[in-house]
Amino acid sequence: MKASGPAPLLDPSVLDKLLTDVGDDEKIWKLFVRNFIAALPHRTDKVRGTLTSGDLAGSLDAVLSLKSSSQMVGAERLADLSADLERSVRVEARHAVPGSILPRLALAHLTPIIKCGRQTTNLLEKYLHVQARNP
Repeated sequence: MKASGPAPLLDPSVLDKLLTDVGDDEKIWKLFVRNFIAALPHRTDKVRGTLTSGDLAGSLDAVLSLKSSSQMVGAERLADLSADLERSVRVEARHAVPGSILPRLALAHLTPIIKCGRQTTNLLEKYLHVQARNP
């Protein structure tokens, strides 16, 4: 996390840029955001599964997927939490057996990631609802 405190849950400017990037096609934009929301539980479950099973390569793949998809929709805090987990996996797995360290990292990181994911989902759903009212 940043020294000045946690990042905001959502950076609306990223969502605005995404809308511009898809040619101001609101249907595509909404589909992209809804797909992120729908895939988020699967992504966090994959992070959990790979960490708790001690799968180093799978853990890195899963956390990078969560981080990059979060960045794409402006889920800044979730991206930061994912980046923190990624750094921990990379650093701590170098000095320990992945099968022993990764489950401990799961205990330390998953609860905040899952909580943040729920908060982000709620905020994105509200944002979609507001955008639907303001064409």
